[in-house]
Amino acid sequence: MNGDMDPPALSPVRGVSRCVVVALAVAGAAWTARGIWQIRLAVAGRPVSGPPDQGDGRHRPLTTLENAYHLVSTCGDLATVLCAIAFLAWLLRVRDNARALSGRRLRYGLPWVCLGWVVPIANFWVPRGIVAEVHRAGDPEARLPRSVNLWWGLWLIGALSGVGLMYADSTDAVIARAYSDVTPLLVADAAVVGAALACALMVRALTGAQQRRIEALRPVSE
Repeated sequence: MNGDMDPPALSPVRGVSRCVVVALAVAGAAWTARGIWQIRLAVAGRPVSGPPDQGDGRHRPLTTLENAYHLVSTCGDLATVLCAIAFLAWLLRVRDNARALSGRRLRYGLPWVCLGWVVPIANFWVPRGIVAEVHRAGDPEARLPRSVNLWWGLWLIGALSGVGLMYADSTDAVIARAYSDVTPLLVADAAVVGAALACALMVRALTGAQQRRIEALRPVSE
């Protein structure tokens, strides 16, 4: 019996993949709501009292719509964090399976599963590289699903656009942007929602391929 292919060493992935898809759906809905509220702010127009942040540490009382946007924004941030945790749990599991299925050491070591998202420059390609490795181990003869490149392209737009996932502005500053020029915010929101949809398709494709390989090995191993 080949120890690398022994089924007990391979973890089922369908359950965790379903959790990821649900988390992605929730995050996508939250970012859609964020975009809708940004449009509402733009349509309402900036109050005559000016933006929420008046400068020099002074803040005026928020309007009802601005308060609602703070709540929507917080929900979006929480959904994004939960989604990231679920996705990393899935990626760790399918990566471990990929290493067992391939019978060799993978190009990107375990620390890169987390560090690949935050190390400057490397975060432009390492996460996609990890996913591509998982695909090759799960289904060596198949081409890389288009959803992988679509997900990664949209992720980069949403994360690195300066107004998307990684913007450093406060919520009040984003509200001021919505009043003055909402278009860049909406483009970033659309990219994040699209990335969530593409990621769900990618997770389903890679999970299905890997699970089929695991199930195909069971009769031989037993």
